Amino acid sequence: MDVKELKSQIIKAGEIAVIQLIKVAKEDIIKYDKEDELAADKLKNAAATKKLCIMDAFEIIKKIQEEENLLDGVDIKTNNTPKGFAESRSK
Repeated sequence: MDVKELKSQIIKAGEIAVIQLIKVAKEDIIKYDKEDELAADKLKNAAATKKLCIMDAFEIIKKIQEEENLLDGVDIKTNNTPKGFAESRSK
């Protein structure tokens, strides 16, 4: 298996991870059952976990975009494909 194929598989796994992180971030912190109220420390931990999920998701998405650009030969700074790259990939 070549490096490009491995990177493609990592990108797919990253996309799945982002979807899972979004699910965690969408979960309610406070349950509306009076018998199941969370203590302040648990609320703080739950909020911190959600923040971490959101930040991790954005970090993963950013890295996925960077790696996809590298695989496609896009210059990240100029967002252009280098001359001759398309021709060399099609051969």
